[in-house]
Amino acid sequence: MSGIGEGIGAAIEGSVLGRAVEPAHGEGAGEPHAPAECLNCGSLVSGHYCGACGQKAHVHRSLSAIGHDIMHGVLHLDGKLWNTLPLLAFKPGKLTRRYIDGERARFVSPMAMFLFTVFAMFAVFQMVGVTTPSSAISGIADGFAAGSEFKTEIQQKITALEIERDDLSKGDARRSEIDAELSVLNAMIGENATVIEDGKTRISLGGESTLVLEPSDTDVFGGAIIKKWQENPSLMLYKLQANGYKFSWLLIPLSIPFVWLMFAWRRQFKAYDHAVFVTYSLAFMSLLFITMSLLSVIPGETGRGIAALLLLIAAPLHLYKQLRHAYVLTRFSTLWRFFALLFFINVVIVLFLQALLVLGAF
Repeated sequence: MSGIGEGIGAAIEGSVLGRAVEPAHGEGAGEPHAPAECLNCGSLVSGHYCGACGQKAHVHRSLSAIGHDIMHGVLHLDGKLWNTLPLLAFKPGKLTRRYIDGERARFVSPMAMFLFTVFAMFAVFQMVGVTTPSSAISGIADGFAAGSEFKTEIQQKITALEIERDDLSKGDARRSEIDAELSVLNAMIGENATVIEDGKTRISLGGESTLVLEPSDTDVFGGAIIKKWQENPSLMLYKLQANGYKFSWLLIPLSIPFVWLMFAWRRQFKAYDHAVFVTYSLAFMSLLFITMSLLSVIPGETGRGIAALLLLIAAPLHLYKQLRHAYVLTRFSTLWRFFALLFFINVVIVLFLQALLVLGAF
């Protein structure tokens, strides 16, 4: 029940944020009201809204009006949403191009749509008990948590080399090779490393030889992150889950440069065009993950199979259609940019996960 409550709360939070950045123009409906005085500022109102302060001409005073305000003002389940969703799902390129060209009043803005869908996605994840997308990060978490196992393997290697060296004669050339390997392995686990002045680190290489490293060379910050993963991997994974949706907006600035790179010589396309393209695309992917998570709760393997098939077909098809029609490209121009974009998506995901790792360290 707590997951359902948290999920509903996250969905409402996303709705409120989406509503906060969404303009309210073009939402009037019904017959205009007779000219009357605005109850807020006293100006003469002849339409649905006051031209001076923007307040509605007709003010409700009933409990049903409160419910209507919740549905309209928070969830925004009218007008723009129903104009936007069909195009976002089936004609994303047309939606992107129409919005870029200035047709704004009838569609939910890209950022409002992104905020709503992302928060709704994580809300559904919580309600149905789906741990992804944290499962994609858990591999990284396991890698960090296994740091002690890695250190044990290094120590075992050191022991084996020391035994091999003791069995060799003093004049054997292999002894010098083993000594070199041991110095590197000992440096990796920090056995021969000591911190000296100014944050520098001295590593003994055997005999009187030493190696002094600057703080940047030792990657102290990275070491701190690894240490935190080793000490409490569950807490760090929880932080990644929490930061995953709080900082999901980072995907937008991370993606825009790569899209720009594919159109660098096409000066008619600006950074704003790419921002609209990326944001609507991310909003659709959030909706797709919502659908997949709901399908995954179907008993048996049927739901999971349909969800996997949906991801394999819908995601690339949607990306191709949006890319082609948003930028009005030929099939060949779309295809090579499509495959380039698939590669860039993996780069962006890696950068995003690295950002989450850094954010989770605090």
